[in-house]
Amino acid sequence: MKTLYTGKATASGGRSGNVKTDDGKINKSLSVPKGLGGEGGDGTNPEQLFGAAYAACYGSALELIAEKEGVDLGDFSVTASVSIGKSDEGDLDLSVVLDSYLPGVDVETGEKLVNKAHEVCPYSRATRDNIDVTLNLLLDE
Repeated sequence: MKTLYTGKATASGGRSGNVKTDDGKINKSLSVPKGLGGEGGDGTNPEQLFGAAYAACYGSALELIAEKEGVDLGDFSVTASVSIGKSDEGDLDLSVVLDSYLPGVDVETGEKLVNKAHEVCPYSRATRDNIDVTLNLLLDE
C-alpha cells in the first residue's frame, strides 16, 4: 500500500479514559455505557467514534460512486449504528447498520449506489467478513 495519509490517535485509560489525536483536533473523555455495565457518563465511547468515522468514510464512497454514475445525491446523509454484543462463544463482537438517506433518488438507483459504495469504502472493505454490516436505503416518500 502506498500511504496517502496517516491519522494518529492515542487512547489512555481504556473505556473510562480519554482519546486524543496527535494534532489536538480530537480530545474527548470516554465513558462506559450503561449497557456495558458502566455509569453512562458524559464521555463518548469507541462505538460512537467508530460509527462517526464509518459514516463519514462511507458517505464519501457514496459521493464518489454517484459522481461516476452522474447522480446528484442532493442533501444526503449516512447514519452508522454500531452495536457491541456477545457471540455464542462469549466473545465480544460488533455489528453495524448503515442507513443511507438519499432524497430524490429512485429505489433502483439508490440500491445500486449503496451496494457499490460498500464495495469501495475502505471501512467496508476492512470489516468485510469480520462483522455483520447491514445496508439500508432511506428515500423520500
